[in-house]
Amino acid sequence: MRIRIFIAKFANHWGRGWNNLRNDTDMTINEVQDEIIDEMAGMDDWLDRYAYIIDLGNTLPPIPEDMKTPTNLIEGCQSRVWIDAKEDGDRKIHFEADSDAMIVKGIVALLMRVLNDRTPDEILEADLYFIDRIGLSEHLSPTRSNGLVAMVKQIRNYAKAFKLIHNS
Repeated sequence: MRIRIFIAKFANHWGRGWNNLRNDTDMTINEVQDEIIDEMAGMDDWLDRYAYIIDLGNTLPPIPEDMKTPTNLIEGCQSRVWIDAKEDGDRKIHFEADSDAMIVKGIVALLMRVLNDRTPDEILEADLYFIDRIGLSEHLSPTRSNGLVAMVKQIRNYAKAFKLIHNS
């Protein structure tokens, strides 16, 4: 019952579509993380949390097949995960991501919710505390945890690269 109520709340709050999922420009990275922590706090059972994460993954549009290249493939993930990054005119990085595994796609969606459409400095300075506070790292297999670390590392590498471009 709780998960249905939460999903309805989530759908109502974020029902504007993926393009608006992380376009809360008035929210800081920490505010978004705190919101995720609050949302997860309403779910005592990890099966509910897994269902929520999988549903989040379903909000990610698939990336075009031509973006599923070895360059965009994240090394170190048990499943295949692709992340591509482009910078907009405001020097914010927009990510497109996908995975062939439902739970991993949900984890990618969580990362996108926090880090998408942020500046390189915001991404590089972010302490992604929500991962531990929601208990995600302790409920993932070692290979999935390694994949999560690899995804965060790649997102930060993109931020470093865009920052270097502007500082040259």
